Amino acid sequence: MVIGALFYFLIASIITPIEFKKVRDARYAEIIENLEDIREAQLAHRTVTGKFNDSWGGLVNFIEKDSFTLTQRRDSSYQYMDAVDGIEKTRDTVVIDTLGFVSVRDSLFKDVKNQKGDIVKTADRYKTMMQVPTLGETEFDLKAGFIEKEGSGGTNKQAVFEVKIAKQKILHDQDQDLVAQENEVVSVDQVNGAYIKVGSMDKVDTNGNWPKVYGGDE
Repeated sequence: MVIGALFYFLIASIITPIEFKKVRDARYAEIIENLEDIREAQLAHRTVTGKFNDSWGGLVNFIEKDSFTLTQRRDSSYQYMDAVDGIEKTRDTVVIDTLGFVSVRDSLFKDVKNQKGDIVKTADRYKTMMQVPTLGETEFDLKAGFIEKEGSGGTNKQAVFEVKIAKQKILHDQDQDLVAQENEVVSVDQVNGAYIKVGSMDKVDTNGNWPKVYGGDE
């Protein structure tokens, strides 16, 4: 009996971390897909408005109703009268032409198909991108605003945002000892810290904290 019990605990000590890793990686992959969509939407919002959005309703409304302006830069010149010499001269300039507008939604969110032609991501996924996969209607934490940054011309305000979810929530039904270890992980091929997140409220950074194995930034 003693030998049997020891054997059981030995096998469990090997299998449990393996199963934990499978569950963790699968959940992280789904979550990161949503975070990547959120980042693209926020970057588009900054391009159009000069700032990031601090509410999910506002961001969805922006995607559905706003547009990018399509422009073209071209070199040009014009004639002017030099007040000193009293003669006409030519001055070079750059002209920006507005060519049209394109919907943010149509630009960023399209159906994504696999090699078989099956749709694996729908064009309306932005409507639920704020919900954490595997956690029902639980939403990511969202913050946005400005920080002051010193530059050559003095202090200026820079737009920032951050979206995150605690690993503890993602892995709530897993072995808690392994979850505690996961919260402390520091590695180039892992998600460091106690959160999966994109952006930062402390510095100008729109990257995620996940490694490239998830199709990410680092």
